Amino acid sequence: MRSERLILIAGVDEAGRGPLIGAVVSAAVILDPARPILGLNDSKKLSEKRREQLEPEIKAKALAWALGRAEAAEIDALNILQASLLAMRRAIEALSIQPTEALIDGNRIPAGLRMPARALIGGDALEPAISAASILAKTARDREMQALDSRYPGYGLAKHKGYPTKAHLQALSQLGPTPEHRKSFGPIKRLRQADLFAPS
Repeated sequence: MRSERLILIAGVDEAGRGPLIGAVVSAAVILDPARPILGLNDSKKLSEKRREQLEPEIKAKALAWALGRAEAAEIDALNILQASLLAMRRAIEALSIQPTEALIDGNRIPAGLRMPARALIGGDALEPAISAASILAKTARDREMQALDSRYPGYGLAKHKGYPTKAHLQALSQLGPTPEHRKSFGPIKRLRQADLFAPS
């Protein structure tokens, strides 16, 4: 009897590179070909309601899924690109099943992976496993922003999810940064410098 090696593709994506606050969150997903999920797409092209509908279906039907993250302090220490790659590697390493190959959204591959990997620009709109990962990463990070909104009211985090909107920047100028804000990002760095050199 001939044994065929099962090919397990892990799609990997992240959410939260652009915001001024919180962790960058990644996800890795190995889909089950026998249990297709309709409507997968780049999370940015889906409504929040549709992402929330797809999230439990992905988790229920996938062969394996996992989240990874890099905290704001790690982003400040490494830079956002390296922190994003670290979060992706952590998601892959957290999978309960070892994938045959990892498909990474973007043009960079995390260092230290124990399996072959390929970078795929625009992969979250092209490869279903990456689409699924983008949805899990986005919904997880949005939920974290809602939790931070409760801890730090006044910044509007539940609404703008930490991105540098006019409302967020105005709140920062009035309230100052929280401990969760990314100190290495321009708007936060400028606020801290202005405070440092403000007359006493």
